[in-house]
Amino acid sequence: MASKYTPERVEEITGIPKEKLIAAARMYAEAGRGSIIYSMGITQHTTGTDNCLSLCNLAMLTGNVGREGTGVNPLRGQNNVQGACDMGALPTVFSGYQSVSDEALRRKMAEMWGAPELSDSAGLTVVEMMDAARDGRIKGLYIMAENPMLSDPDLNHTREGLENLDFLVVQDIFLTETAELADVVLPGVSFAEKDGTFTNTGRRVQRVRKAIPEVGKSKQDWEIIQEISQRMGYPAIYHSPEEIMEEIAFLTPSYGGIHYDRLDGHGLQWPCPSRDYPGTPYLHKDIFTRGKGLFTAVDYIPPAELPDKEYPFLLSTGRILYHFHTGSLSRRSKPLNNISPEGFLEVNPLDGENLNIKDNDWVRVSSRRGQVETKVKITDRVDKGVVFMTFHFAESPANILTNPKLDPISKIPEFKVCAVAIKSLKKS
Repeated sequence: MASKYTPERVEEITGIPKEKLIAAARMYAEAGRGSIIYSMGITQHTTGTDNCLSLCNLAMLTGNVGREGTGVNPLRGQNNVQGACDMGALPTVFSGYQSVSDEALRRKMAEMWGAPELSDSAGLTVVEMMDAARDGRIKGLYIMAENPMLSDPDLNHTREGLENLDFLVVQDIFLTETAELADVVLPGVSFAEKDGTFTNTGRRVQRVRKAIPEVGKSKQDWEIIQEISQRMGYPAIYHSPEEIMEEIAFLTPSYGGIHYDRLDGHGLQWPCPSRDYPGTPYLHKDIFTRGKGLFTAVDYIPPAELPDKEYPFLLSTGRILYHFHTGSLSRRSKPLNNISPEGFLEVNPLDGENLNIKDNDWVRVSSRRGQVETKVKITDRVDKGVVFMTFHFAESPANILTNPKLDPISKIPEFKVCAVAIKSLKKS
């Protein structure tokens, strides 16, 4: 499989000169310790899983795994995304990535929670939930600290789904674009108002301590969930985040030795299976969990949507330094919003000349899913034929345009590639 991908062919696919490809390969292979660090530009494709597998292949092939300073290391998109995934905020697993299809695990969880039984069926991912809401297969949603009305692909479709629900609850600290559509908004708290733990991308579990009292009528998130649970007939009774952490340790082998009295200072990195275990600074020392490492044959598959005559530009989306995700926090910071108050479309100078557009001109960007009006920023940061938008700004929401086509395995949408057309809005 790999023999097909000569430097010459990879140059054709990527546009990167073969000499630079060879130099990069040798630099990585000859490094004493080579670490691959990637972010969501790798995963937000219909081939995102294959992209990650390719990185794993490369790390194993060169021996850059199972040693300090090596490995394949994802940078997570938001604070405590790692912790949320560790706690089972995925449709196929309980906490610690324990599969819902495992009958013994389901019995263990059901016994702990006093449930007669737990389902062995996988749930839906975010985009699949919006599809189901629009089709009427989901009647109600409870959205906590998420703003899909800016962060999901194909926002017109997302709005249709949310507006088709019988009941929408949003729990957040601000009235986001999603919360504006809710039937009920529950006031949660920020990081500064809570006790608990965060888990970072290095699997390090760290204590978070309450610095200020709850603002206004807001409540601790776990208290809100507990109170709703009790009113709906399930007697969830906890008295503190520490008590919840003890349940996590009991039910989750990789967190089994993580307790509050051990988290002072630098915290602990899972796997940490017992109280006397020191934590795990890096994974796969001496041996992989499965035994030998698994190489996976990966073939190149183009994106689900590429430019054509009708939509001749390739749009990619992402973030800028001054704003975070959907801007629900950073755009409320006056200094940050003064530096970067509005969205823009980055356009290569050659494309700007062909389109007769200049810096700060207004354009209409359209795809097969919708259209957005925004200002232009002429820059050689993007290649000819490629344009870039951030998704921070509700006034020019890039995700009106993006393609909801999913990676068939991870179910992550293809945010990073879609075809668009650009029309100048200058008065002639």
